[in-house]
Amino acid sequence: MSRNPEVLWAQRSDKVYLTVALPDAKDLSVKCEPQGLFSFSALGALGERFEFSLELYGKILPEYRKNVGLRNIIFSIQKEEKSWWTRLLKSEEKPAPYIKVDWNKWCDEDEEVNSETASDDESAFVDQDESSDDDGLLYLPDLEKARRN
Repeated sequence: MSRNPEVLWAQRSDKVYLTVALPDAKDLSVKCEPQGLFSFSALGALGERFEFSLELYGKILPEYRKNVGLRNIIFSIQKEEKSWWTRLLKSEEKPAPYIKVDWNKWCDEDEEVNSETASDDESAFVDQDESSDDDGLLYLPDLEKARRN
């Protein structure tokens, strides 16, 4: 019996990003078909089978790029036509609960014009957390200056 890994998605006018949350994945198998079928299968850290198939909203190019990390696998899938999809899947039904929007990579249609150069950059493909644990904290020298005033 197989399970579904968590899948996060985001889009640009020319591509779709799928991030599969599966730590230490092994025996990766991916199919990317032009009519929009994307299939994934892998073994998890404990040997459990994880898999899913998505019938994407539009047609895609069968080539894809992937970045395998320790905790997830990020896929960059090229759309056949440059356009914004109204949803990820062809079906109008509510997507499965394991499919969620990736707000860290999300870009609205009107925001893409401002970030067009950034979307060609690898930073859009690599999962980066822009937040910092020490945002808003004062460092000791700054605290001492504040006390003196």
